[in-house]
Amino acid sequence: MATGKKLNPSLIAFIQKQPLFFVGTAAPDGKVNISPKGMDTLHILDESHIRWLNLSGSGNETAAHLRLAARMTLMFCAFDGEAKILRVYGHSLVTHPYEAEWSDKIAKFPELAGSRQIFDLTIDMVQVSCGSGVPVMRFEVNRGAEELEPHFAALGQEGVEAYWRKKNQRSIDGFPTGIFEDE
Repeated sequence: MATGKKLNPSLIAFIQKQPLFFVGTAAPDGKVNISPKGMDTLHILDESHIRWLNLSGSGNETAAHLRLAARMTLMFCAFDGEAKILRVYGHSLVTHPYEAEWSDKIAKFPELAGSRQIFDLTIDMVQVSCGSGVPVMRFEVNRGAEELEPHFAALGQEGVEAYWRKKNQRSIDGFPTGIFEDE
């Protein structure tokens, strides 16, 4: 198992090849959350910083957890080719659409309906492990592009905000997510 404090060119190339990554967060109390993410929503800013766009979903655990504890882990697995798992540990800040920094940050991403937050991860440590237990699988279709994003596009911005009010204001443990400015 190899560890370091920054991403090197080889690890950056590995991340850029993966169609899927996992996000792990936890509040000081309550449940640990692990979420799969995909699409063109992750950008490596430099060897110590990753930024990713979070799309709307049935929960909003990551944003709620970061209000209480800024810890975040991203995990990337090789599902084909050489076996490898990369974990990126760090501290993350969240930016919501109502914040001044949003327009500059969102401009770097493709326009995607349901865009909900942008997370900026400052890397504390990277860890590479063998990944021999990860199965070899074939990527077939991006459900986010075919199902998730079109669903939120059909809702329109008012419908998306109504969805957020219904499903995204509190975590499953009852923590506020900050999705609206008045929270």
